[in-house]
Amino acid sequence: MELQICRPEAEGLSSSAILAFVEAAETELEALHSLMILRHGHIVAQGWWQPYGASYNHRLFSLSKSFTSTAIGLAVSEGLLRVDDLVVSFFADALPQEPSENLLAMRIRDLLSMTSGHHNDTLGRLLACEDGQWTRAFLALPVEHKPGTHFVYNTGATYMLAAILQQVTGETLQDYLQPRLFGPLGIQNPKWQMSPEGVHVGGWGLRVTTEDIARFGQLYLQKGQWEGKQLVPEEWVAQATLRQTSNGSNPESDWEQGYGYQFWRCRHNAYRGDGAFGQFCLVMPDQDMVVAITSGLKNMQSVLDLIWKYVLPAVQSEPLPPNDQDYDLLQEKMGSLSLPVVQGQAMSSLATDVSGQVYVREKDDSEIQSVAFRFEEEACEITLKDAEGEHSFGCGYQTWVRGETTFDSEDGLPQVIAAAGAWTAQDTYTVKMCFYETPFCSTITIRFDGDLVLLHYEVNVGFGGVKQIDWVGKRT
Repeated sequence: MELQICRPEAEGLSSSAILAFVEAAETELEALHSLMILRHGHIVAQGWWQPYGASYNHRLFSLSKSFTSTAIGLAVSEGLLRVDDLVVSFFADALPQEPSENLLAMRIRDLLSMTSGHHNDTLGRLLACEDGQWTRAFLALPVEHKPGTHFVYNTGATYMLAAILQQVTGETLQDYLQPRLFGPLGIQNPKWQMSPEGVHVGGWGLRVTTEDIARFGQLYLQKGQWEGKQLVPEEWVAQATLRQTSNGSNPESDWEQGYGYQFWRCRHNAYRGDGAFGQFCLVMPDQDMVVAITSGLKNMQSVLDLIWKYVLPAVQSEPLPPNDQDYDLLQEKMGSLSLPVVQGQAMSSLATDVSGQVYVREKDDSEIQSVAFRFEEEACEITLKDAEGEHSFGCGYQTWVRGETTFDSEDGLPQVIAAAGAWTAQDTYTVKMCFYETPFCSTITIRFDGDLVLLHYEVNVGFGGVKQIDWVGKRT
């Protein structure tokens, strides 16, 4: 099914309100990467901040959890399992010698509702498991609370849902969902990260496009129906998005409105799947709306606050009169979105002297071993060398240049990037590098000082704080 594009006013939403939201987001937030708004099943606004684009997958992080929940709902509807099944019943060969009473009492519904009984998220301990047997490692962990009584956001619990699904179906999570969800929704190229023991990680690791996120939200808004077929049972949609457990009491926080089965409850009777750094599938049943967003944010509440401030109050129950002027302004804005490139000069008097030179690590212990530069008019190529080898990428001036690199790659595989740079001082070249299938964008500041180069590398967002590298190299 093709999602039809309609003017916002025809669907009861003003173009000016959407434009106000976008302009506020650009002013007040670090960076949105994409936006798609559906009203009554029609696209009323869509846009991608270059170098991000409509055809590119984006890493969803924990928004992946809502897809995993859907797989469990489908398996329940097929009679393959029940939410009250005991977790230990699926892993007789992986249990500790003396399983605790709390472990023995843990149910699938406890995994779904983040009330497994663990006092803290288990993911870090799974990742640290030396033999890669994450399922066995999870079952060996202490379960400090009675399952069903203590909420803690627990990505390891979602991993166990993926492992259970694979046990009962004999298929990976992605393979199971392909004919039941991805195919029917028109999600054409999903990619999902695999654990060392051959299980899709479930709680993160899925990559799809912005429109795929919107389609998933529309499916839930339509209570599991798509093109006249009941893809997901209506009862599962209701239960998954219902408040299954309390997770706080702050009326101003969209993270304390309750939690369902891998879905968050929101203010204004909305619900959502979300992922780190601002990946959102926001469903607003009272307004018959879906908002899909990808981004690179430190404060995820901030973008929801802007939706409640600008978009929600503008929703009307009836179509609005056409407003060509506002609509044209919105279209112009959405068609020209771009992350800001580095502002500065195309060339410097130093460029000829440093071009072609190799600078070798002098007095630090960072992962970078050497760096080299090749400057041309309105372009630069940078080559970084580390323990994995050489990594080269090009930078445009006032424009994004696309390429790929394995530098700073978690798994050593090539990542697509786009880079733009400029001389921000006579002795300083600054680059912005976007890993445009992820939330991550890096800024590299390179200052030349005689035979030395001083390099500062900083990533926009990160778990536990942003990654930074300070590096000094000497010309060989």
